[in-house]
Amino acid sequence: MINRRNFLTTVALGTASAAFLSACGQSSSSSKTGSAENPVTITYTWWGNDDRAERTRKAIALFESKNPDVKVNGNFTDFAGYWQKRATEAAGGGLPDVMQWDLSYLRDYGQRNQLLDLGTVKINTDAFDKSLLPSGQIRGKTYGIPTSTNAFAVYYDPAKLKAMGIAEPDGTWNYKEFNSFLAEVGQKGNGTLFGGTDYTGVWWMFNIWLRQNNIQAFTDEGKLGFSKDDLKKWWNTTAQLRGTSAIVGEDKTTQLLPKSPFGSNVTATEVTWDNFMAGYLGDSGAKELKLVPVPSDNSDNLGLFLKPSMLMVASAKTKYKDAAARFIDFMVNDPEVGQIFKTSRGVPASKTQRDGTTFEGTDKLVVDYEKSIEKYLKDAPEPPIVGFGTLESSFKRVSSDLNYGKLTIDGAADAWFKEAEDLIKQNA
Repeated sequence: MINRRNFLTTVALGTASAAFLSACGQSSSSSKTGSAENPVTITYTWWGNDDRAERTRKAIALFESKNPDVKVNGNFTDFAGYWQKRATEAAGGGLPDVMQWDLSYLRDYGQRNQLLDLGTVKINTDAFDKSLLPSGQIRGKTYGIPTSTNAFAVYYDPAKLKAMGIAEPDGTWNYKEFNSFLAEVGQKGNGTLFGGTDYTGVWWMFNIWLRQNNIQAFTDEGKLGFSKDDLKKWWNTTAQLRGTSAIVGEDKTTQLLPKSPFGSNVTATEVTWDNFMAGYLGDSGAKELKLVPVPSDNSDNLGLFLKPSMLMVASAKTKYKDAAARFIDFMVNDPEVGQIFKTSRGVPASKTQRDGTTFEGTDKLVVDYEKSIEKYLKDAPEPPIVGFGTLESSFKRVSSDLNYGKLTIDGAADAWFKEAEDLIKQNA
């Protein structure tokens, strides 16, 4: 069972009262139970494609076979339409009982008391890395349980490096060495193969750099934890590479959409999440791709963490807390569920589920990478501030303008900070 942490902020009387009743074990409409003859029905929704839908329905059927007193009514949609539906339901007070969730939206709904505090129900988190659990917590309450994890890495194509006579990296590099590596690839690529994309345009890589320098991305009060000078220093990291063969141009990147330059065999490397492996192999047709850690100027602090690739949450207004909790516990811990999903949701976050799953081929590559960086992992960041999705998009857009030459580094930092501060003020 998850231990409730002390509240760090004052909560509304109604929320406190509800928590008191739950803690005292007083019966209410939110703790109804069923029987095999008369099961309760909970609703569950998720985003994804047909493959995830098929896997999820198998997991639901398995849960129902082991819990005959509960029926699960499942449905899914694509990611784009998912959040509009949740916003409409939240406005009408009718969120589904259990939901697949994204870290970017946890604070938006959690701090508005629209999600159930999972510290008030029985969900076993003993098999979870303790550095991961804070990512589902807000102000002392647990709103989300990770289903799976991913971590940042540098992808590279060993066959391309061998053809150019470049030694494979081992991942023990600082930013100067990493930039030199990108430049060497670009020089030997003869205009057809670039070193990589501009990694400074990726918010999560910036977040890792901040962590390497012991700087918070966001404060506990929901403000920016870094300065404009910090952002300028970050964007200056690749200043000498822009416009050279070390970094593929923004116009070329746009032309290749929806594929990435790495998946299109235009770059030899890419800095991103490790669970993109299957997609990159499929797009590029490469026989093999490898993963190594990101660069850092502090070899003892790579700034790496396990991020929930998705979480499980419940509605604060669910009538069936016990059933919802059992379903969440089953989906994140049961080894047979791990066998159903493999790494299609990311690497299983629960060791119980992970150890009960057989990983082969592409799945094994991702699992092995996360094992290799265990000693470097720090606590996962808490859920981002309200409106984070907009900030992440604007970070990418402003970085793109920087690479196009439309903005100077000073101008880019000014532009992004204004957008960020305006958004934070609106959501205060």
